[in-house]
Amino acid sequence: MSTIYVYVLDTLADWELGDVTAELNSGRFFKKGAPLVSLKTVSYSKEPIHTMGGLKIVPDCLIDDIVVSDTSVLLLPGADTWNNPKHSTITKKASELLSLDGTVCAICGATAALANYGLLNNRSHTSNGQGFLEMVSQSYKGQSFYIDKPSVADNNLITAGSTGALLWSKQIIEHLGVFESTTLESWYEYFSTGKPEHFFALMQSLPSKNEN
Repeated sequence: MSTIYVYVLDTLADWELGDVTAELNSGRFFKKGAPLVSLKTVSYSKEPIHTMGGLKIVPDCLIDDIVVSDTSVLLLPGADTWNNPKHSTITKKASELLSLDGTVCAICGATAALANYGLLNNRSHTSNGQGFLEMVSQSYKGQSFYIDKPSVADNNLITAGSTGALLWSKQIIEHLGVFESTTLESWYEYFSTGKPEHFFALMQSLPSKNEN
């Protein structure tokens, strides 16, 4: 079983996590025999946080509770509060996960936190456009590894800019192997274009109920 740890912090950008957490939690499009996943919210304390959309989230566990293994996944959403020093503990944990083949997925402002810790200096990545990481991080030395795309997957590191949430979600789902490839492509095409033919292709790609 893969444990998906979702880091929550004040001003969390709700929409950036919506697609991937909804699909992983509901399992509505999972393939037959898909690996089991468990989602847990995690933070630096058990105090509630308030998202940018005004929602209150009470964390399930603390950073020290994260099991560091190759089946652990850490989702780091964007937020306006990443420059607070209290979040350095989670970036350290992200480094530990990457070193043990765990998966770290960061989007928008969270990429700056990884850059500050030096985690983007030697791996392919993206963020909020060319020059953003230099602007927000004095520690960033990974310019030659920057790829100007909405989302970039480099094995167990998946990064995205603020407009790349859907592709980021697709790459995370693909990495976890919980969708059939045809299902994943139809899912992405439908939600990125809205064209009905992709919706019907998505429905047709799913296993029938008597196959589950």
